[in-house]
Amino acid sequence: MSPYLLTAIEVLVGIFLLFGGGEFFIKGSVALALIFGIPQLVIGLTVVSLGTSAPELFVSVSSILKGSDALAVSNVIGSNIFNVMVVLGCSALVMPLRVESRLVRRDVPLLIAISAAVWGITSTGQITWQSGIALLIALIINSIWEIRTAREEPEAAEEAEPEISLATSQVKLWKASLYLIIGIILLNIGSKILINGAAGLASSLGVSEAVIGLTIVSAGTSLPELITSLVAALKGRTDLAIGNVVGSCLLNQLLVLSSCAIASGTIGLQVDALLINRDIPIMVLTTLACMPIFWTNGQISRTEGGILVGLYIFYIFDQVIPHTLPSIQDEFRLIIICFIAPVIIITFIFQSLTYWRHLQKVRTIEGTSQKLF
Repeated sequence: MSPYLLTAIEVLVGIFLLFGGGEFFIKGSVALALIFGIPQLVIGLTVVSLGTSAPELFVSVSSILKGSDALAVSNVIGSNIFNVMVVLGCSALVMPLRVESRLVRRDVPLLIAISAAVWGITSTGQITWQSGIALLIALIINSIWEIRTAREEPEAAEEAEPEISLATSQVKLWKASLYLIIGIILLNIGSKILINGAAGLASSLGVSEAVIGLTIVSAGTSLPELITSLVAALKGRTDLAIGNVVGSCLLNQLLVLSSCAIASGTIGLQVDALLINRDIPIMVLTTLACMPIFWTNGQISRTEGGILVGLYIFYIFDQVIPHTLPSIQDEFRLIIICFIAPVIIITFIFQSLTYWRHLQKVRTIEGTSQKLF
């Protein structure tokens, strides 16, 4: 068997084990939380979100312990880009996603602020353990704030929280503990196999581990978010599909990056210069793109979903072409800068202006009606 095929199999096996481990981890964690009397709202907003981000956490922390900082950081960045472009895009293609005002008012601006802060932190070339603790404190504050605001809006929270099946709520303590242990074991084994496969694949293809982390590894660890959001969209629970993406992006930065920074100790989590100059800005820009998309008629349309998926395909091509077809990489990037980017920007601006004009008309009509009565 060729080394290339062997490493590819390792990557696939690692992704499969991570997916299975994540499922067991969520089921065991939710069951234990219910047994100990934790409210379902808190479980939905914290435990389930943690479960879907568990593959990213285990892969990135394991990478740090093996001395592969580039793979750890690129996995987080790539996962966030994948979540916004592919998970949101594919979910919108299944069904146009209705955007709750709470997302536009609170969650997306928070995600933009955190992404910008991470960009600023990484600009020095490393994330210190002190910065990791600061991100972890921000996660705790946000979780408390999330639960408090959700309790103030119980109807919206009930729609947005993940379903917890009756079968899970009736699981006994020993079985819940067994699920959790199996999940942790599978996540641990899967992350190690995936990291070994990713390192071998990078060596076979002649690319850096950062590129593999931004593409194959991040897509593999984001499968739970993709499946969760697609199922939610098919069931018509579009708010859950969007909330899952926003929550996962926040956890990737506040939990996964902070854990990696703390695990790196006094040395600090080293950040590759290419990630700082190219991929982290792209992550921030994709997050910023959420605002004009969410403004347009209060939903993510199928057209916008298709644009997001198309942009991710161009992003992957931009990662791969320099290593496979270096002779055309300049022409490819010129096409993106001169043609594709301006069309997308103009489209988003036009849709945003159209939506704001519609809002102004609605407010004018409402103001006129109030004066008449």
